[in-house]
Amino acid sequence: MTDSVHTIKWTETALKHAEAIPDQRLRRLISQRVDQLAESPEQGKPLVGELAGFRSVRAVGQRYCIVYRVERREVVVVIVAVGRRQASNKNDIYELAKKLLRLGLLR
Repeated sequence: MTDSVHTIKWTETALKHAEAIPDQRLRRLISQRVDQLAESPEQGKPLVGELAGFRSVRAVGQRYCIVYRVERREVVVVIVAVGRRQASNKNDIYELAKKLLRLGLLR
């Protein structure tokens, strides 16, 4: 763990997905989980394959995932995707993140 606090930045896409969650309480819990990343960005698990270089952390009782990357040069945590983990579903958060990466939207 580092002594510095990271700045949290959201991509436009991740922010739109988070804002689209209809339950305000769930949005608040996700936001609180994101805020925890400012002090301890290494807490998420490193992703592999197409999403190597990104990390993910669970939120709201394991129902939602937050996909992010840590930019050490700038001491920034960039939230790139937020959504539900739905294995074997094209709407799964990891499938969405892979699609955004292929489209060049996770830079």
